[in-house]
This record gives sequence, C-alpha cells and structure tokens, in this order.
Amino acid sequence: MKLYITRHGETEWNLAGRLQGWENSSLTEKGIMRAHLLKDALRDIKFDRIYSSDQKRALDTAKILNGPKDREIIALKELRELGMGDWEGRLISEIMAEDGALYNNYINTPLSYKPIRGESIYDLFIRVRLALKKIEERGGDNILVVSHGITIRALILILKNLEIEYFTKTTVYPGSSLSIFEKEQEEWICIVECDTSHYGNL
Repeated sequence: MKLYITRHGETEWNLAGRLQGWENSSLTEKGIMRAHLLKDALRDIKFDRIYSSDQKRALDTAKILNGPKDREIIALKELRELGMGDWEGRLISEIMAEDGALYNNYINTPLSYKPIRGESIYDLFIRVRLALKKIEERGGDNILVVSHGITIRALILILKNLEIEYFTKTTVYPGSSLSIFEKEQEEWICIVECDTSHYGNL
C-alpha cells in the first residue's frame, strides 16, 4: 500500500492569517491552481481510494484531484484539522494580542497546550491513529489522503513510528504539497516528504 498525502489548497483565511480549525473558508485562486498542478503530477497514478477530511476546503481539493474520474471520495471526520475552539475564524494577530500567553503555549509547547473548547494535540493523535487504521483495514494499492496542516503533522509522525514528543520538531507543510509513504511488511517507509516541485513557478 502507498499513501499519497496532501494538504488542502491555500484558502482565503490562510491568506488573511485567520485560524480555521473546524471552520471553513474558500480556496484561493492559487490554492485551486496548485491543486490542479498536483492533479497533473499524479495523472498516471491509479488510485484505489480517495480519503478526505469532511471539511469543505479538503473535499474541494479532493474533487479537483479526482478530476473527471468517477471515484468515490470517502469523507473521514477523523482527518479533520485540529479543533481550535474559541480561536476559530479569528485573526492570529488578534489572538496574540488578547490571548498571547496561551497562543505562545500552543506554538512553542503544544503538548502542554490546553485549548478553550477545542482539541489538544493528544486528542488529535488519537483520532488520526483511528483514521489510519480505517484506511489500512479497507486496503488498496494506491491511496490518496487529503487533510490539513496540523493533522498531517500528526499523521506523518505516526507513519514514521515517532512518539508524540517529536511533534514540536515538525512544521506545517504548504497546501497541495505531496508526501508519499509505502508500507513494507508492517513498516511505513517515507518515499517523498513535502514535495512542491509540481508548483513550478506558481
């Protein structure tokens, strides 16, 4: 089994510096164009299944990647972005001004971050492990996974069999970047990580 993992395309709130979490905003023109470029880069791959977060920005990206092919897009809520609670829809600059200590905790010591009506990083890892289990159990040779920045950080650590403590050493990959992992026996092997070569000059 090979997993082709990508983040949704750039959104209006990404551009504006607003946190999205479980809220949504539309893909930007660049987000749409880069998703099309990724679709072209993957045109020779026959995907057995496409899994996406059930959030609109991820589903819209998955539909672009699916193209004219009539493959089912399986929406998994376990692939959602980290729930940001009261911060969702707010400007990062505004959050830093009003909740600076908590935001600094979220950015610099995320494992001790305790959200206001949101999810912790530990909550995220639990559901991402469940998503991976569902994907593996259903099987297939080539699987496309469309998710979100923080969720993908967790997923890739799980695939690398690294402990949650390594989360602070990871970064958010850009929209429509590509990572590929292949399962050999019981181990996931990283083939490509955060490839953006398909962007060209865009």
